Amino acid sequence: MTSEQVTVAATRRGAYWQTALTLGVLVAAVLLARRHWPVLESGALRLVVADQGWLLVGAVAACGTWLCAALAQQGAVLRPLPPGRLVAAQFAASAANHVLPAGLGAGAVNLRFLMRCGLPAGRAATAVAVKATAGGVARAALVVVFAAVCPGILRIPHDWGGEAAVAVAVVGVCVLVAGRLWPRCRRALTGAVADIRAVHAQPRRAAALWGGSAAFAGLHACVLIAVSRAVALPLPPARVALLYLAASSAAALLPTPGGLGSLDAALALALAAAGAPAAAAASAVLGYRLLTMWLPLLPGLLVLGILIRRKAL
Repeated sequence: MTSEQVTVAATRRGAYWQTALTLGVLVAAVLLARRHWPVLESGALRLVVADQGWLLVGAVAACGTWLCAALAQQGAVLRPLPPGRLVAAQFAASAANHVLPAGLGAGAVNLRFLMRCGLPAGRAATAVAVKATAGGVARAALVVVFAAVCPGILRIPHDWGGEAAVAVAVVGVCVLVAGRLWPRCRRALTGAVADIRAVHAQPRRAAALWGGSAAFAGLHACVLIAVSRAVALPLPPARVALLYLAASSAAALLPTPGGLGSLDAALALALAAAGAPAAAAASAVLGYRLLTMWLPLLPGLLVLGILIRRKAL
């Protein structure tokens, strides 16, 4: 068996395991929803009579997330990108992300868009990875900030620091071993580091990357805050923002499409654990999902089809 055949077989096995895990999480979410259906039903009814003004604020914040995603993607690339098509690509990427697991949809759309804009495949992949990494780092930084504002909400184990240091050390050793054993990996890593340095050598690009990434996570938190105000959730806005950032970070570890099931359960559990009534927590989660996923899904898929037809992807 050739090396290419081995790679293809390994990729297929990884896809099978990822698909199985995704289906398992979705089945568990369906069973959980069926078990707590009365709470979900009362939450949906509460959302119907919610404050429409706050829901409009949440809708505006949800629209702003696509602009922030476009800003972060532009920050990860040195050459200027067409603004209109860039925003449309982010809108389409958010819809694709709700169809494929673990961010594969958004990554594939952005990768194809950057290649259509003239970037080589390697640099386009690096730009997508840089944007994703910046988003994770920005989210973690916001968790730290809000945890300082609302102490006592998140309880970190005392031995977490040692475990984190061990994990970082293991990752570092793996990177060094890969760089020594495979020259191709070393060349790819060198090129990626060069692209990252070039982006951060330009203050405007670096500000766009990190500012857009932080604003993207912040606006998603604002959507949940607005919905929580609309349904009269008895929690302070800063606490809701912290709970969203922590729950979304935890849900990202499970490769479900758009966090479907994992994010919903994590958000509802976090809000209820913070003292919110179960019906109000379910209503807030449903409203957040309605504004960020279900309402934009069909228009996003239509934009995706138009971009493909016009060969922008």
